[in-house]
Amino acid sequence: MISFARRHVRGVLVLAILVAVLVPAGLWLRTSELVGVRTVEISGVQGSQSTRIHKALTAAGLDMTTLAVDEDALRDAVTAYPIVRSLRTSTEFPHGLRIDVNVYEPVAALAAGGSTIVVGSDGTLLRGASRRGLPLVGVRQMPGGARVSDADALRAIRLLAAAPAPLRLRIERVFRGQRGLSATLDDGPKLYFGGDDRARAKWAAATEVLAQPSSHGASYVDVRLPGKPVAGGFQPRPGEV
Repeated sequence: MISFARRHVRGVLVLAILVAVLVPAGLWLRTSELVGVRTVEISGVQGSQSTRIHKALTAAGLDMTTLAVDEDALRDAVTAYPIVRSLRTSTEFPHGLRIDVNVYEPVAALAAGGSTIVVGSDGTLLRGASRRGLPLVGVRQMPGGARVSDADALRAIRLLAAAPAPLRLRIERVFRGQRGLSATLDDGPKLYFGGDDRARAKWAAATEVLAQPSSHGASYVDVRLPGKPVAGGFQPRPGEV
């Protein structure tokens, strides 16, 4: 019994010594230059702000180690860029850090008083993002917060978010007119949607009508009833009375 007790005590002492030695060593290694980040690979972000976002994330990442990645610090590094939605990190021991950036998709540019702000599909304002190629949505005044609160503007944004990408590139503006939500196309007819309900079905109907040769020359396409789209307002062709 005494021998067993001595062995037990000896085992406890050895374990205590190992803990006393290894735990501080492990804590030291987590912040050691031996595992310091030397390469930062970033993916998922493009556009006008991508260079600055890359620089900010790289600078923050190089201050970390692959055993102690501080995701809060990485998010803080890009708070000036609302287009960044979230970050996901992974490491390649001993010196590699990979950051996957999840960004908001710009779908429109709010316009008021000669100024514009890019907005995402859920109404998040993407201040500083380029509005090149984006359709305009007019508002009485720019939102003061981080998101759009104007109900009409949100309906227009939801409608644009549902648009097929190739057709969205042709949209110049979405507005509320006598026939509800309407869109103007570059070198094309106006599109009448009514509301933002059944948005995908309405865009599909508009796409189908626009692809038909019989719709060429129409001044509008009415898809308020997507099952019965109507093209109208045809202009007389040269030589026709």
